[in-house]
Amino acid sequence: MSGKAAKSIVKHWASALLVVIAIAGTVTAFSLPGFGGPEKVKASGGVVNIPLSKVSDGKARFFRFSDGGKEIAFFVVKAPDGTVKTAFDACDVCFKEKKGYAQDGAFMVCKQCNMKFGTNRIGPHAVGGCNPSYLPSRLAGGNVVISAADLKAGTRYF
Repeated sequence: MSGKAAKSIVKHWASALLVVIAIAGTVTAFSLPGFGGPEKVKASGGVVNIPLSKVSDGKARFFRFSDGGKEIAFFVVKAPDGTVKTAFDACDVCFKEKKGYAQDGAFMVCKQCNMKFGTNRIGPHAVGGCNPSYLPSRLAGGNVVISAADLKAGTRYF
C-alpha cells in the first residue's frame, strides 16, 4: 500500500470518527433534562417540587406529570419581571389539538394558532382565549411547589 493510499484511509476513518462523536454528543445532549422533551416529575407528599435553579434563566422548562396513565403537561418560566410562572402546556381553545406552547423570548406562543402571550401576564387573571391555562404554584425552600391536586385538575386538557 502506498503512503498516499494509507493517508487517504486514515483521513477517511478520522472523518468517520468525527461524525460518530458528533452524533453521540447530540444524542447525549438530547437525553439530558431540559433537552429534547419534557422532564417527567413525580409528587412527594402531595406536591411536585422543582428547584428554582432549574428555571432561573428565563427559559421555559417543560414537565410531565403522570396521573393514572394520563400525562399532564405543564411549564415553568421565570418572566422578565422576575416572577416565576406556571401553566399547563395547553389553552382553553386549542387544547384539543394537543400542540401546547413554544417560547419566543419573553412570550409563549401557541403552536396551534401562533398567538403570543407575554410571560409576565401568565396567571389567574389571564384567562380565556389561547392564554396558557393557569396552574397555581408557590415558592418555598428554593423550589417551585405545585400541588398534585392542582396538576390533576388539568387532566381535561390532555
